[in-house]
Amino acid sequence: MAEEKLKILYLMQTLLEETDPAHPMNATQLCERMQSRYEYSYNRKTIYADIKRLQLYGLKIAQTKGSSFGYYVEKRDFDLAELKLLVDAVQSSKFITKEKSEDLIRKLARQTSNENARQLQRQVFIYNRIKADNDAIYANVDAIHEAIQNNRQIGFKYCEWTVRKELVQKKGGAEYIVSPWALTWADENYYMVGYEDASGKIKHYRVDKMQEMRVTEEMRLGKEIFRDFDLAAYARKTFGMYGGKDRKITLEGENDLAGVVIDRFGTDVVLHPHDQEHFHAGVTVTISPQFFGWLAGIGKGIRISWPEDVREAYKQYLEEIIAKA
Repeated sequence: MAEEKLKILYLMQTLLEETDPAHPMNATQLCERMQSRYEYSYNRKTIYADIKRLQLYGLKIAQTKGSSFGYYVEKRDFDLAELKLLVDAVQSSKFITKEKSEDLIRKLARQTSNENARQLQRQVFIYNRIKADNDAIYANVDAIHEAIQNNRQIGFKYCEWTVRKELVQKKGGAEYIVSPWALTWADENYYMVGYEDASGKIKHYRVDKMQEMRVTEEMRLGKEIFRDFDLAAYARKTFGMYGGKDRKITLEGENDLAGVVIDRFGTDVVLHPHDQEHFHAGVTVTISPQFFGWLAGIGKGIRISWPEDVREAYKQYLEEIIAKA
């Protein structure tokens, strides 16, 4: 009797894995498949009855018409385009290891039919991507989420790369104590943004460079600072997520480079016509070598028009590069 009750579940699994709008199966084919796959004897009358039960349960089973009459799962939690988008995101995530990427993609593939799953696998190009090799990032992310949910501070050791390609703990292995408030993905890396009481500042740390993570019993600090905190604006102005002093500046650019400024600072940026060929844009940025590098990469089409001290700092940045060329 128990095995009889399992038959409808196996029928549902067959429909989910082997049918889609392009690959329907009629009652005879389903009977044959159930026999070969699970060694269950099915007849068409039972197939029809169980399909009706699955439809009442909520499984979206549709029928094709004409000579290719058959049943297929019409609607799933994810359609193929959404799954391809998710696969692309997993592939391009540098902080996800190659092994974990493959595991996640296999799990995503189980959300569609076998034929569609093969399409997902065909678009996988993991091996020539730069990927992390540290699985500890997943435990770190879990710990940070736990701390945020329970309103606790975290302690960790922070690392930096050496010329020998070794991660070495900074400050002689001293523990950092930070109140985590957000996680963000920027410049192909995962960052924790939080409040450091020792300096009284908002700081960010790459999650893959954090070691010996622990959730403390101390309550988080910095609630007042983060009450109106705009994470998107913080990421836009903090080029490369490196530290520096925030400044309001004015950029002057050629009109055909307006899209470059909008892509970097968002559609809220205000562009003012300067003359027929140029515009001005007032933005807030973190003044750092990463910002100057972004500006230099654009070339002569955009320049800093104000304030003068930032203009001079940018000139000095370029002169130092030329001197060492």
